[in-house]
Amino acid sequence: MKRILYLFMACCLISINALAQEINWVTLEEAVKLQKKMPKKIMVDVYTNWCGPCKMLDKNTFHNKDVVDYVNKHYYAVKFNGEGNDVVTFDGKTYDNPNYNPANAKRRNSAHQLTRYFQINAYPTIVFIDEKGKMIAPIKGYQQPQGLELYLKLFKDDAYKEMDTQEKFTAYAKAFKAEFQG
Repeated sequence: MKRILYLFMACCLISINALAQEINWVTLEEAVKLQKKMPKKIMVDVYTNWCGPCKMLDKNTFHNKDVVDYVNKHYYAVKFNGEGNDVVTFDGKTYDNPNYNPANAKRRNSAHQLTRYFQINAYPTIVFIDEKGKMIAPIKGYQQPQGLELYLKLFKDDAYKEMDTQEKFTAYAKAFKAEFQG
């Protein structure tokens, strides 16, 4: 009986731990509203249903405890299907996917209009938006926790504003000491 109780308690702890490692995802419209109440930057994960690296980013990076804790504390996080059919209002304009084909929901589909605004031409892309709703940068490709950490801290602390050349960014990246666990 003791053994069953210990097993039950261990399962509960594992379940609680798994639940605790979730990013608080909101819609883009909700993030903009939240910014008005408490200014923070926005991180937008632009993915597609068919994209393998997008799934890896979600599984390996967005479930990393250090990433989850940092993003939840310093950003509003948005998940956005770059080939989905959501109607989104952002920066005073409405965006949709007029060529969306429901038959292709699980495979390649037409690009959502918002992807053009965010300058997306590859998936996954993580778009960072400042406290005033202006795009800082789109970061293309799969990011491991430590790689994403560099950008999370660069943008959160506004250090990017001092990097007007590639050489300055390269020096920042070389000097950067990752703290997130892999």
